[in-house]
Parts: sequence; C-alpha cells; structure tokens
Amino acid sequence: MTQANRKKWSPCNSRMVSSPVIVRTQAILQKEMVREFLAELISMYVMMVFGLGSVAHMVLGDKFGSYLGVNLGFGFGVTMGVHIAGKISGAHMNAAVTFTNCALGRLPWKKFPVYVLGQFLGSFLAAATTYGLFYRVVSPSICVSTAAIFNYSGGELTVTGPVATANIFATYLPDHMTLWRGFLDEVLLTGLLQLCLFAITDKGNNPAQQGTQAVVIGLLVVIIGVSLGMNSGYAINPSRDLPPRFFTFIAGWGVQVFRAQNWWWVPVVAPPLGAYLGGIIYLVFVGSTIPQEPPILENPMEYEDRKIRVLPMTTPPKMETSSLAPDSVSRDNRPSVWPVAPVGDSIHIEQF
Repeated sequence: MTQANRKKWSPCNSRMVSSPVIVRTQAILQKEMVREFLAELISMYVMMVFGLGSVAHMVLGDKFGSYLGVNLGFGFGVTMGVHIAGKISGAHMNAAVTFTNCALGRLPWKKFPVYVLGQFLGSFLAAATTYGLFYRVVSPSICVSTAAIFNYSGGELTVTGPVATANIFATYLPDHMTLWRGFLDEVLLTGLLQLCLFAITDKGNNPAQQGTQAVVIGLLVVIIGVSLGMNSGYAINPSRDLPPRFFTFIAGWGVQVFRAQNWWWVPVVAPPLGAYLGGIIYLVFVGSTIPQEPPILENPMEYEDRKIRVLPMTTPPKMETSSLAPDSVSRDNRPSVWPVAPVGDSIHIEQF
C-alpha cells in the first residue's frame, strides 16, 4: 500500500468521516418522540417475549408450563416493561391504554401513532423471537421427544384442533363462548385494567408507593388472568394480539388465523372501548370526589413580605395660604396625597 493510500484510510480520516453520522444519530435519538417510540418498542418486546414464552411452555411442554405460569409470565413481563420505559413514555405497552390517555387529554393525539407503532413492532419482533426459539430442535439427535412446535404438531401448523399451535401467539375464542359474550368479556376486563391503573397512579387518592408501581401493575395483570382470563384469554390489548396474529399469518399458519370464529377483530375493538369506559368511570365517580386540599405556600415569609403596612395619620397636614390670594393653591402646588381619616389600628393590604 502506498503512502497516499495509507493517508486515505488512516483511522483519523475514518473518525472524521463517521463523526457527523454519529452526531446526527445521537441528535435523532435525543428527540422526545424517538425516545418514546424506542421505549415502547423495547418494553413491549420484553413483555411479549416473557408472555409468549410462558404460553409456549404451557402448550408444548407436558411438565414445563401451566396456566398460572402464563399469568406470571405476562404479569412480571409487564413489571419489567414498566421498569424499562416508565420514566420515558409511561410504559403503556397497550394501544387501548394509549387511546384512553389521548381521548381523556392526558397525551397528545400526535403521539398516538408513535406509541402504537412502537408497540406493534415490538410485539411482532417478540412473536418472531418466540417462533425461532420454539419452532424446532437444532438436531434430532439432541432430544427426539422435544416439544418444539414442529414436532408437537407433526410438521403441520394448525389454528384449531388438538395439536393447534397458533394459540401460542394470539388468543382464540373457546368453544363454550359466543362471539358477543367474548366481546363483552374483553370490554369488562380492559375496563377493570384501566380503572385500576388510574387508581394505582392517582397521587390525589391512594397510589402505590414510589418504586412499587411496576410490581403492583404486574400483580394487577396476574390477578386479571387468574380470576377472569378463562373465557377469552384476556387479550385486553390490541398490541398484544394483532401483531403476533399477523406474524402467524405470514409464518405458515395461513389465513385461518383471521377466519377462525371471526374473532380477530374483537381484541382490536373491544379493549379500547373498555379502557375508555373504565377511565371515565374512575374519573367521574372516584377522581372527581376526592377533596382538593388548598395550596400551601412553601415560604410563608414571602407572603408576609407582600403585606404593606399603612400607618394612620393623626393630624392633617397644614396648608399654607396667602393673605393676598385665598385661591392661590394652583394645580402645580396642590398636595399629591390628600389626608385620610385617622383610624385606631394599622391597615394591611395584601397582594395575591
């Protein structure tokens, strides 16, 4: 290599070329909406990997999973997501929660597509990760009886039936439920979720202690699952259900993931409606009845300094008059302040 080429490819020149790109990237990452988008994406991804992984254990493993494990997986996945994004975006991880905050004026509508896009992308990536982890074994000689998706279903990806595996990624209505009962079930469960979220974070009521909000919100998801999750699978979140369903559509399960029981639209429409109703119920019947304490001044001395003490005048000032001109008090020499009637006590004038 010649000396000219060495100078051309020197590390200094490389840093000079790459530094504007790095600076521009850092500037983009410091923008508020970009940070909120990434926070929702990463928190949603973490929550869904833990949640879908627990469902895969329940469906595929005879001894490795259970319904309680699914509830714990999603619940504590939410807890980890709140720790990741709580101070940046509020860690919604739920399009229904984002919709409710926008509809009630707690979040600008311009941020709604940013939040939802981050949630959908994080959920889709989590479904792809779960598929890659549980699809099939690396080598048949490792464990012939492994419960990977490929071996569990006999190589056929089915949506319904005894060896259905699409329910690892999205919710499907059980046989004992009708479509509209499932719709009302999702509305009720999401309403309870949003109502309790407002209560947990309402500083004017009895909120969770500082630093415990993530655990309390995770326990809320666990409680909803173990008590009310049997009927519809408690999707309660369009961002949890629709992106993984779309992934299964393109990964081999086919269009049946949208046709089975015509259920796919319910986890998209019912949760926002339920969350909005739950938020309204809390704000109207609970939040508005909380007595508002009067504001307390941090420094009372500042309030005392604003008091102006006006001392009484005991005798009126004497006015000089000329014997030659009784009316010689002109506009120029008349007193600027006229006397006031004497009072016994001083007067306080308070400025607010």
